[in-house]
Amino acid sequence: MSTYILNIETATTNCSVSVSNNEETIAIIEDNDKGYSHAERLHVYIDEVLKKASIQPQDLSAIAVSKGPGSYTGLRIGVSAAKGLCFSLNIPLISVPTLTALAHQAKINAGVIISMLDARRLEVYSAIFDSSFNQIRDTQAQILDENAFAENLSQGQVYFIGNGVEKTKTLINHENANFIEAKLPSAKEMSFIAFKKYKEEAFEDVAYFEPYYLKDFVAIKSKK
Repeated sequence: MSTYILNIETATTNCSVSVSNNEETIAIIEDNDKGYSHAERLHVYIDEVLKKASIQPQDLSAIAVSKGPGSYTGLRIGVSAAKGLCFSLNIPLISVPTLTALAHQAKINAGVIISMLDARRLEVYSAIFDSSFNQIRDTQAQILDENAFAENLSQGQVYFIGNGVEKTKTLINHENANFIEAKLPSAKEMSFIAFKKYKEEAFEDVAYFEPYYLKDFVAIKSKK
């Protein structure tokens, strides 16, 4: 039996929309426009990806949206679109943590994955996962310095991924540090996570769901 889910990712400059059948991505359209053109492109991409998947909106079983952290404006655009579709089609809303989906782009056999999104100045939003994508440290906003993630680096291979990598690699010089560059969150990796949550009926309240902005935080420097 087919379960079609529309996945929406707008947490960064990458405007990304996919359709999945069960856990497999069957169609995707995305564009990394540095100008944050999500407001103009998102609904166009949704129409196009449904045509590409050869389905109608009424065939969808759920809408999945990247919940953050990330760009305040980008997240609001994505969540607003997702809510509107859920209301009009009377289908459930699924939220996918942005850093979890990003981590799924790193295919490793051992070590840990640190997915990170650029915040202001020397700050990043980051979360840590094992090689099976189990989250082993919660999402945090932190200030980078040369001692950031020192404990993880002392224990084995660490794979950094996301647009926070660019400034991280200028600060961290360690033999266990591996930098996976030029990667942004994508709706492609949302498919597996969204289908798992669909089977578990882990749905959001469409009326009250809000993105995870990670605004109220205390940025702590890593201990030396």
